[in-house]
Amino acid sequence: MSKKEPVTIPRFTGRDLPPIGRLFIQFTPPIAIIALIVMVLSKPDGVASVIFDMRTYVTGGFTWLFILYSLFAVAVCAWLAFSKLGRQVRLGGPGAKPEYSNFAWYSMLFACGQGIGLIFWSVAQPIMLRDDSPVIQLAEGNAADGGLVWAYFHWGFTAWAMYCVVAVCLAYSHHNLGKTLTFREATVDLLPRWARGGAGVVVELLAIMATILGLSTSFAFAAMQFTAGLTSFTGLASSPAIWLFVIVGLGTAAAISAFFGISRGMRLISETNSILSVVLVVAAFIFGPTLFIISNITQTFGAYVTNFVPMSFWTDAPSTTEPLTSWQQSWNGWWTVFIWCWVIAFSPFVAGFIARISRGRTLREFVIGVTVIPSLIVMVWIGVLGSAAIYYDDRSGRGISAAVNDNVASGLFAMLESIPVVGSLLLVIATVLVATYYVTSLDAGTYALADFVSAPKRAGAWFRVVLVLSIGAVATILLTLGGSGVVDTVQTGTIIGAFPFSIVILLMIINTIRRLLNRDRSIKELEKAVNNPDPNLVLKVDDEGEMQTVSDGGLQPSGAGLR
Repeated sequence: MSKKEPVTIPRFTGRDLPPIGRLFIQFTPPIAIIALIVMVLSKPDGVASVIFDMRTYVTGGFTWLFILYSLFAVAVCAWLAFSKLGRQVRLGGPGAKPEYSNFAWYSMLFACGQGIGLIFWSVAQPIMLRDDSPVIQLAEGNAADGGLVWAYFHWGFTAWAMYCVVAVCLAYSHHNLGKTLTFREATVDLLPRWARGGAGVVVELLAIMATILGLSTSFAFAAMQFTAGLTSFTGLASSPAIWLFVIVGLGTAAAISAFFGISRGMRLISETNSILSVVLVVAAFIFGPTLFIISNITQTFGAYVTNFVPMSFWTDAPSTTEPLTSWQQSWNGWWTVFIWCWVIAFSPFVAGFIARISRGRTLREFVIGVTVIPSLIVMVWIGVLGSAAIYYDDRSGRGISAAVNDNVASGLFAMLESIPVVGSLLLVIATVLVATYYVTSLDAGTYALADFVSAPKRAGAWFRVVLVLSIGAVATILLTLGGSGVVDTVQTGTIIGAFPFSIVILLMIINTIRRLLNRDRSIKELEKAVNNPDPNLVLKVDDEGEMQTVSDGGLQPSGAGLR
């Protein structure tokens, strides 16, 4: 027998889209996005009004849905972590080994998930909510702590559980069943056979458009915050020309990282992020109000644990007695619904990338690694920086609050300026982190987007570079031609898109639960075969979706349907 080249694992057992479906996936998103941008730029007020009304409708009628969705995500993660399936099922089959060290893995999943969000909100949210924190019961005289507790809640365990549950669905479908790393193949076999083709195209279009628009608007906001950081220590005034310069610089860095791949580009930048983040937080702790930070973290961690269940279930029921005329009348509209929609809208690329880099870990290791560890990091980060912000805000006559009210992106930098000795150095580090965290987010997004568009083929490095340049072009058009108001309009529209996409995710989660509960001996054999690198073993799928193994010329039916 002639020597054969090793096969790529996991072996592909899914079904490619028909040509017409692939054309829709490749060409509909850019056409739709160009049309959306033209509409927003030509009639910004009209489009903003429509999106405002849609946000009011979603907030007023479906706050309960987003609350229940978040609780369902937490429940599924708990089930996976504590059930025997969590210990038995390993992503990539029983013999799979992790591709990355724990430090590299944590660094990459944290950087692609919430790094840029935490840079933006770790000071802004505790300051904005220091006088307005419903549900939370605190000791008299400690009202300012409520903003910290809500920040822990919004950026901690529940948010990561929402990312994790989507990532589990994609990871198990891809690494264990040999499907493409796409939403359609993790979802559609729950549907009748006749509906799978069309439904798969719709699901993938939603994921692609959410990814492109989410990354583009975030790119624009990252450019504005990076400029705010530059202004804090250089005095350089913000302007469209500076925004364009920043977008080109960040886009170039992201393109280089995407070209060199996960193991070299993404991993190196993510690990650098982690080191700089540790330096920033430790320096703020040591040179800032250390005693106050220790005391406040202890106090607010306890308040978070005590109030976790009430916050998780809070829908503000009295606000539903009358129809909302504006989402701004709802506290949840400003915060919980807004942030949960943000998480859902960003789930396609965050979860897709997390799934890609998590081969070799058991479901229990995966869930704990994606929820518990990042949540602790988030809480320490917010606890240190948010507590310092409250301390300096009180001692400056609400100076930090004034900076946040003037420009939300400047809150972190206003706080860092107040830290003695190392404040100027921390301004530089924080500005660098804005850039590197967004580069890793964009890098992760292009990997996920490449899978959505090109699967089952593996996209090349230059294709990922083209995706980075395309997203940068959209961000440039939105920001330099339309300004921050247009960017905010498109981002709000993208988040509203989380409403229909949440239904897709719920179907995918139900399908994954069904797959895991139906995991019998034949499925376990399928998982082994899908991840068998032996070039002499050939997998064959019949017209009914049943898989057979052909090894050294001998046909051995496995009896396992591609569920």
